[in-house]
Amino acid sequence: MQEINNTQYFKVQKDQVIEVKDVIARVYEALTEKGYNPVNQIVGYVMSGDPTYITSHKGARSLIRRVERDEIIELLLEDYINNNFK
Repeated sequence: MQEINNTQYFKVQKDQVIEVKDVIARVYEALTEKGYNPVNQIVGYVMSGDPTYITSHKGARSLIRRVERDEIIELLLEDYINNNFK
């Protein structure tokens, strides 16, 4: 038993940094596995901010909430422009 007057140490592990493209890929995969239309579901989430558009299968719902919705839009728009106009 620790003495009550001693300082206790508590170490919090930082969340692993994950790129937006990896989040989208993993969420897409989870939605596909569950039989959802991943494009429709991701659009629903981005437009509304309602995480229930994303399945909790494979932790996809909590994963997508780790990135900002505007980051998702930025990535998708940038990719679209690079693939269609350059």
